Parts: sequence; structure tokens; C-alpha cells
Amino acid sequence: MDQQSVYQKSREEILEIGKKYNLSQNALEEFLEPDRIVEVKIPIKLGSETVTFRGYRSQHSNILGPYKGGLRFHPKVNEDEVMGLSLWMSLKTAVVGVPFGGAKGGISLDPKALSEKQLEEISREYVRRVYDILGPQKDVPAPDVNTNPKIIDWMIDEYIKLARKDGIKKSLNELYATFTGKGKNGLSGRTEATGFGGVVVLKELAKKLNLDPKNTTLAVMGFGNVGYYFADLASKAGFKVVAVSDSKGGIIKRDSKKTFIPLDIPLVYECKMEKGSLNGCYCAGGVCDTRGGQLITNEELLMLPVDILIPAALEDVINENNMQNIKAKVIVEMANGPVTPKAHHYLSEKGVVIVPDILANSGGVAASFIEWEQNIQNKTYKKDVVLKRLEKLMVKAFESVWNTAKSKKTNLKEASYLVALKKILK
Repeated sequence: MDQQSVYQKSREEILEIGKKYNLSQNALEEFLEPDRIVEVKIPIKLGSETVTFRGYRSQHSNILGPYKGGLRFHPKVNEDEVMGLSLWMSLKTAVVGVPFGGAKGGISLDPKALSEKQLEEISREYVRRVYDILGPQKDVPAPDVNTNPKIIDWMIDEYIKLARKDGIKKSLNELYATFTGKGKNGLSGRTEATGFGGVVVLKELAKKLNLDPKNTTLAVMGFGNVGYYFADLASKAGFKVVAVSDSKGGIIKRDSKKTFIPLDIPLVYECKMEKGSLNGCYCAGGVCDTRGGQLITNEELLMLPVDILIPAALEDVINENNMQNIKAKVIVEMANGPVTPKAHHYLSEKGVVIVPDILANSGGVAASFIEWEQNIQNKTYKKDVVLKRLEKLMVKAFESVWNTAKSKKTNLKEASYLVALKKILK
């Protein structure tokens, strides 16, 4: 996927919205340009040779607070990608109403090709190279694609060593606030935060659309951290989750009348952990058996006659090749950019309600704010307190976007951009 086009597409979309609503083009142009893009070389000895990896950090905007955004390890990480994603982060933090700006970073590498020791060395070296631009009030990274609390713990350890060497007078707990998504001194409830936030939005939307959860069917594409928690919490909230999928394909279960049977998500998860994939995990009502079970492709999952579709895996999965076959009346974007602009326009015209990613999946960055605040104030919040605060933030963000969409007679994506830009350009 051409990430340059993602940045350009987002940029063009925002400028178009700006024209439509008479926002200052100069202020918009200024906001759209990242404040700073840092590229660093990370030379590491692998066996007898030295290999140089490239690391990036795009600090997009700090108008609303310290730069905030994930760090990813992936072979496709490049300047254009982090630039586009850092712009989205600036919008996302503004929509959910936390006092952060937007950033994104990463290292271009394949983590599967490296040992844990090598990954640790690269992680620490990256921090040494970008140390000057990080800090609890400057720039606060977090895990992202192929990074996790363990990697963040290496990074924060390195950062604290450098800060102490530098004679920085900040307390230890405040230094810990430089990274979120940590294992040590992290946040209780952080793991499920993104999925949890998405389900809060789903429940609020169901109220607005007069949908009764127990008569509402859902298909969730992606069964990683976000998709699993979303599916689990949605089914606990009474929704009928009838299909889930991972990278190898999806599963559904039907009765003799060909009616979908809701899946038993905790049991499906247990089965997937055991087997390594969802194939054969046809679990419903406390049992797993193959009767009525069927393996479908991810493409088929997107076309199922369900009420709500949850793309929670990859970008651009709903596009001009399949948009005419989408039967769901509601789409909740839990992945970043799963619906292309063309498909978004086509489906919106047909009356499909699409909850945009910058609202739907902002539970992660909202939880990051709570973790950051917890560290700054040297407190430890209990999980139920965290989730209650998270729910409050998500409900408020949803209401704001919904009311803007109604008053401006527009869709939720345009409304969420407007909510964000109003805060940033004030």
C-alpha cells in the first residue's frame, strides 16, 4: 500500500472539508505539515557484519499537548508512512479530547528475522538516537505494530539511564510517563482499552439507531488484541457476534434453517490459542463442535448479511472492488483506514452509517493519557476506575461527533474531522 497516498489522501480530504466549512486554508495548510520528521541510522552488529537499520519519528502537531503516538517495527516503515499516521494521531487525540498532539515512529525491520537480544539492542539504540526529542512533556511514544510492553520496557529503561546521566532532575515516576503501554508501571486495563472503547461507541450508536443488541448481528474481521476484546465485550453487552476471522480466514455457525448461531467468544479464543488459528473453532453455547460450522474467507466475511461489520485488522479492506457487495448497514472502523475514501463515499450515499477510525479506535490513546497521568501524579489506578474514565471519555467524544453530524447534516467521518479541527485551529 502506498503510504504516501495515505498522507496525500488525508491531506486532500481535510483541505476539502476546510473549504466546505470555510476553515482558514492558511491555518489548515500550516497544521497539515508535520512539525518535525527525524530519521536516524541504527547500526547493529549481527554476527560478523554490521547492519544499519533506519528509524523514524514524525512529530506532527503539539498544539494540544505533548506529541503522542506509537512506534512500530515493520519492513515497510518509512517517512511517508509515519507522516500520514502522525497526522491521524493529531486528529484522534483531538476527537477523544485528551491533551496530546500527534506523532508516529518506527524502525524499518522484520522482527521475525531477529533474536530477542538483537531486538533489545535495536530498541535501546533507537532511544539513544532520538533521546533529545522525547520526554513526558515533549513526546510520549507507545507500542504499535509488532511492538509490545516488553519492547517499551527496554526503551523506557534506556531513556531513564540517559536522563539520569544527563542530570535531569525529574522524579522517577515522571520519567516513566515518557512512554505508555509499559509492562512495568503501566496501566491496568490497557490491553483491552481499544476494544473496550469501540464497544462503548457501538452501544451509544445502537441507542441512537434504536437497535436492540439481542437482535443485532455482528461480524468482526481480525481476532488480534483489538478484534478479540471487541468481539468478547460486544457479546457480553448482548450483541450477536456471528462471525470472526484471523489472517487465515473466518468462522461462522448456522443451524438447520441456515440461521446464524452467535459464537461463544471466550471459548473460540481458547480454541484458537490451542490450535493456532480459528479453523475448527466452531464454538457456541459452551461447546465446540463442527456441526453447522463453516470456514469462510475474510472477503466472504465482509459480504455477510449482518447488521454491523467491524473491520479490525488491515487498512483498505473495503474498497471499490467489493463495496457493492457490502450488506451491513453499519460499519465500525476498528482498524486504521479499513474503508477507502471511494468506498466510504459510495456506502455513505447508500445510507450505510460508518463510524470512523479516529473515533472508534481512540480508546487506546485515551487509556494512554490515563497511564501518563497516573505516572505524572505517582498514582496507581484500579482497572474498574480506568474503564469507567475511559467510558466517560468515549461517550463524550461520540456525543460530540454525533451532534456535529446532525447539526451539519453530514456523515460521522466528516463530523469527527470537524470536531478535531475546531479544537486544533481555535
